Amino acid sequence: MAAVAATPPSRPHSRPFRRALPLRLVRDIPLPGRATRFDYESFDSHTGLLFISHLGDSEVLRFNTRTQRLQGAVAGVSHVHGVLAVPALGRVYASATGFNQVFAINERSLRVLARIPGGVYPDGMAYVPARHRLFVSDELGGTDTVIETRSERRVATIRLGGQAGNSQYDPGSGRVYVDVQTENRLKAINPMTDRIVASYPLPGCQHDHGLLIDSPARLAFVACDHNARLLTFDLRTHRVLAIHRLGGYPDVLKFDSGLQRLYVAAESGVVSVFALRGRQLHLLGRAHLAYEAHSVAVDSQHRVYFPLQNIDGHPLLRIMRPVAR
Repeated sequence: MAAVAATPPSRPHSRPFRRALPLRLVRDIPLPGRATRFDYESFDSHTGLLFISHLGDSEVLRFNTRTQRLQGAVAGVSHVHGVLAVPALGRVYASATGFNQVFAINERSLRVLARIPGGVYPDGMAYVPARHRLFVSDELGGTDTVIETRSERRVATIRLGGQAGNSQYDPGSGRVYVDVQTENRLKAINPMTDRIVASYPLPGCQHDHGLLIDSPARLAFVACDHNARLLTFDLRTHRVLAIHRLGGYPDVLKFDSGLQRLYVAAESGVVSVFALRGRQLHLLGRAHLAYEAHSVAVDSQHRVYFPLQNIDGHPLLRIMRPVAR
């Protein structure tokens, strides 16, 4: 998520969005707490648990997608931004920028197991299973913080040369990719050495913040939040293949690998939905969903989850289901 301390340019003017979303409402579920900002979500396909960061209330919420019920929360995770469930460890990690720490939390008991230094402004995270390491984007610090998950200790700090956007692991190459948003570049880290091994320009992108990797297709999708563009980046040739328009200030991306659908949620409340056919994206729909609908998650049943901070003065979780198009 974009750091609140950053000062972006004025929001780009957007033409009216006329293509309805290929989604239908399943239900709205009230969430506890105040009508304050949400941030990342992370789904554990092993347990069916969805973890949601309620940034404004400094809580990590646990929602059971199988029973469709909220099942507890972890309080005191100050200004929680990122959440990442790691099924192999039975843990969820949360970046608490109020403490500049990463919390390691037991998924089932919700007990905090450790609090690890995360840099200046820890945000998004990626896990490398072969190395048992967590790579944390320290946005304002301009680094990736490396945490060894067996000891829950910080073991390295990788300087990126600019502000860190999201970090994602690509099992196909064994590399961690990170957006360096103030350079408009995508950089590759070798997790065996904790060193940057490549740096790729992103022409057509202003401030690459959101990132998602489709490893089987050898593609990366990059959301550029200062000019509202989505780049399709070829991980084989390391070139930009296509550029698509998005809603203002795109943020979180999620991919439904079963349906081959990409969801991009934006700070403007505009959600864009694409179908991946071969190695090309095709727009299925783009429309305003709700105020600050900038986070999205997908479960194993293809249901799509949007935590919404203020609907008639209250927060809620909007659950939707895809329709054919």
